[in-house]
Amino acid sequence: MGIIKATNLEKHYPSPDNSAETFAAVNKINLSIRQKEIFGLLGPNGAGKTTTLEMLEGLTSIDKGNVFINEIDVTKQPYEVKKIIGVQLQFNEYFDRLNLSELLILFASLYATSIDPESLLAKVNLEDKIKALPNDLSGGQKQRFSIACALVNNPKILFLDEPTTGLDPQAKRNLWNLAKSLNEEGMTIVLTTHNMEEAEYLCDRIAIMDQGSIIAQDTPQQLILDYAPEPPEIPMQGNIEDVFLALTGHGLRD
Repeated sequence: MGIIKATNLEKHYPSPDNSAETFAAVNKINLSIRQKEIFGLLGPNGAGKTTTLEMLEGLTSIDKGNVFINEIDVTKQPYEVKKIIGVQLQFNEYFDRLNLSELLILFASLYATSIDPESLLAKVNLEDKIKALPNDLSGGQKQRFSIACALVNNPKILFLDEPTTGLDPQAKRNLWNLAKSLNEEGMTIVLTTHNMEEAEYLCDRIAIMDQGSIIAQDTPQQLILDYAPEPPEIPMQGNIEDVFLALTGHGLRD
């Protein structure tokens, strides 16, 4: 059953070359994301991934089209949507004089709910940092704490925007395990990433975006069979990175 449905979604911005003109950052895309799946949005920088995510979340206005989250119209009832989603952003700033426990209680108060900070931190393997300040955390710990903040309202859907960017391999794997664990508990997860291994490992389905449009959408395995079945060297078939390069022609950081 679909928990997120976007139809003919568009977002336009002034052209950097001519302010009198606009360009489509997101161009008439359609998405249907199933309940309890991990869904990935891939694409080169500027493809429209983050803009799409922000429209799904109700953080950016929608120029044209519709988005329904759990059958709630994002445009008409944005606050109702925010009650059932959690959002982990690429960058976060915190009140640096509050410890992790105090910050979680503060965030929970925004939803008029109460939480057990220690239990929530245990979910992201940070229970031993309950009295720590944000600046005391490593990069991987900060990312896990940002996810804890996104979980204070016990959301049905968790949005992750490039959650492992800049992390070392161990911290990256810890985030993957956390995402898998949350998904196994029944949470729908939507993520953007530049990490092809991450997309292939985590995602049930993937949509690849380029220049504001979705150019392919399927399971990782089917995308590989369709677009990268025979790479020039071993392994015997390609991977999601090969699919991405075949479809967009861009390197990972272009």
